[in-house]
Amino acid sequence: MKMNWLELFPEPIRSLLEQLPSSLLDRLEEIRIREGRPLEINAGGEHHFLTLGGKLTYRVEESYKPSGVETHRLLDRISNHSLYTMEEELRKGFITIPGGHRIGLAGRTVLSGGKVEHLRDISGFNVRIAREICGAADAILPHLIDKKEKRMKHTLILSPPQHGKTTLIRDIARQISSGSYGDPTVKGSGMKVGIIDERSEIAGSLRGVPSFDVGPRTDVMDGCPKAEGMMMMIRSMSPEVVIVDEVGRPEDVEAIIEALHAGISVIATAHGSSVDELSQRPAMAGLMTNQRFERYVILNRSAGRPTYRILDRQQRSIQISSPLQKGVDAFG
Repeated sequence: MKMNWLELFPEPIRSLLEQLPSSLLDRLEEIRIREGRPLEINAGGEHHFLTLGGKLTYRVEESYKPSGVETHRLLDRISNHSLYTMEEELRKGFITIPGGHRIGLAGRTVLSGGKVEHLRDISGFNVRIAREICGAADAILPHLIDKKEKRMKHTLILSPPQHGKTTLIRDIARQISSGSYGDPTVKGSGMKVGIIDERSEIAGSLRGVPSFDVGPRTDVMDGCPKAEGMMMMIRSMSPEVVIVDEVGRPEDVEAIIEALHAGISVIATAHGSSVDELSQRPAMAGLMTNQRFERYVILNRSAGRPTYRILDRQQRSIQISSPLQKGVDAFG
């Protein structure tokens, strides 16, 4: 079910990428294709252009510049030659393909009633490579367990984009679902986990079946808006833990509060570099100022390596900034 992401690209882009060393291919996080402008890659936070010979360069004049023919072929491939069936994705500005790889789109917007109806004249693509890193959560999970009550603490994971939030919660889901996170007081059959996967990135589902290992006791609500999905999951699947990515809208916050009142542990992610920064956002203020989360995990990068620190409900440090030992240089 998993897709070799290199197969997505038309020639000659695919050939250029295949000429890269395997050590670099394994670390690629983003491939940016802009019609008539340099082909760009991002690996470990380092950005380079590619030459026609598949070499790295910073010089625009040496870079390979994809043509309109290539961008049209790429769009055909990711839409299965039918943009009509992708209207909802085009309205959101991205498409998720099998394997959980997310492709951001840029072009001309078509408005209806002052709102974006869809995109046309698409000429910019940001292909984000999803990777499964078993063990990515090893260092963090012991701090998220309530040993006395044998449950997961309500946790918010925050970082700027491209710092590994999705990779981390994917492994958290796998470990707590399987009961393999190494704590003798809670190890056993694992917990019932419900993932709300609005962008199909966490589980990488294809026709409703996850392509990533998210654990044996995990149910996935795929392609569903987060707020509605959380309520559907709680009503229909009785999870012990709900996992949701990139919250931030008022309706997301209301659904999280409902889940907390229902006695369900919530593990969520959000964009931000600090708890104080997140507290300034009107939609998130109710969650943050009322100290509803028991743990905050803040992800960052130092010299290209992923690091983390953990705070308690009062924002007191539990774990100072430390490197993540699993997934170093591939944490996307």
